[in-house]
Amino acid sequence: MSQLESEILAIRAIYSDDVLQSINQDYTYILSIPSHPVVLRVRFPVDYPISQPVIDGVESTGGAAPKGYGSYVLEVARVTLDQVWNAGDVCLYDLIQELESLLEKQPSSHDGEVESMEAQALEPVSVELPPRSNLTASLADLSFPSWVVSAPTIEKKSVFIARACTVASPAEASAYISQLLARDKKLAKATHNITAYRIHSTPNSPLGKELVYQDCDDNGETAAGGRLLHLLQVMDVWNVLVMVSRWYGGVKLGPDRFRIISAVAREVLVQGGFHQTSKVPKSKGN
Repeated sequence: MSQLESEILAIRAIYSDDVLQSINQDYTYILSIPSHPVVLRVRFPVDYPISQPVIDGVESTGGAAPKGYGSYVLEVARVTLDQVWNAGDVCLYDLIQELESLLEKQPSSHDGEVESMEAQALEPVSVELPPRSNLTASLADLSFPSWVVSAPTIEKKSVFIARACTVASPAEASAYISQLLARDKKLAKATHNITAYRIHSTPNSPLGKELVYQDCDDNGETAAGGRLLHLLQVMDVWNVLVMVSRWYGGVKLGPDRFRIISAVAREVLVQGGFHQTSKVPKSKGN
């Protein structure tokens, strides 16, 4: 199975089968942006992801979309693709995530027309996206943590994605989880969202004293949370919250699921550099 085929399977598992549909044998697909009326035409080179895909144009727009909205979305999509593209890495998931975030700021239907591209597209198109590793962070809310996100891993139609962020207290960890699930409907519909964190507070921290906290949540995947916490302990990671989301594909994986959960979690911790920046507390309870 090619990387493109694996990526499409993952995206369809997270969103729906209608998000990406092949329209010919030349690696051309129609991309339906979730919750938006514009459908784009995307062409993949034969050596993708070594070479960048091309957004050829607008396939269709919904009847409620104002005049000019399709052209606006096309320009935003092309700029966003340039931002998230990194040779050798698949980029569709990041592209869809960023398009959803950017287009939420611009209503798809209202009285009148969308202003000309020169006038209207400047603000959203010129938005400087966060680094690739932080692409799930909201562009509109600076208090939202910068989540580092792993690439999707597919095993027998189950999809696994890990993410991690820095955290300073158990209350903050809980708030970040709730905030993320409230913002991301696809994530909220995952079969399991397994979490774990380790926190070492100092007298200068928001908690005001030196304390050590660690906790985990299986979220229905028995013993998985404990394995995530054990991984944090083995990697000596502190002040980090990690979440592994699984969308069940209909085939039981048995013990293999724990290997995959640990693997994607380790990937995101290394990707974010958390294992290098964490400091081992000297107090008891370590």
